[in-house]
Amino acid sequence: MSNTKLIILDRDGVINQDSPNFIKSPDEWIAIEGSMQAIAQLNQAGYTVVVATNQSGISRKLFDMETLNAIHHKMHTAAQHAGASIDAVFFCPHAADFNCDCRKPKPGMMHSIAARYEINLKGVPTVGDSLRDLQAGFLVGCAPHLVLTGKGEATIATGGLPPQSLVHQNLATMVEHLLLAKG
Repeated sequence: MSNTKLIILDRDGVINQDSPNFIKSPDEWIAIEGSMQAIAQLNQAGYTVVVATNQSGISRKLFDMETLNAIHHKMHTAAQHAGASIDAVFFCPHAADFNCDCRKPKPGMMHSIAARYEINLKGVPTVGDSLRDLQAGFLVGCAPHLVLTGKGEATIATGGLPPQSLVHQNLATMVEHLLLAKG
């Protein structure tokens, strides 16, 4: 088992602005104010930052792998400019009707993260703006954190959050809370 301090972030609505029409190009990927600085704070506190994101736009043929790679390149570059590092991006390319295990809210992507980092995910913070983000992490023992950016406001209004879910205005306030709680 690894001693890695890990945090798992959803992408759209947590790190960058979300769109009901999907983020389909690097030009559409726009960081949420303060998110890159929050990731830098996590790195400085010794956290390995991992992104776990559903990207069904691939199977819907809204964009291809080359475009997804370009979007992620823009995200990594923005992180680097803020003095931050995102260690890895895990994604599910399937639409919901594919019924795969890697699409959140199912835990397959989380199991892949646990295997890659040789870590038990019990207590590992997972941050999302939708119920399925929190459910996927909760199923493997992660500590769920909802941010109100992206779909977060609608998610909290719908209810049904996993037990012990904490709610934060955005990624920056979540990181502030996490770092104060960890001392």
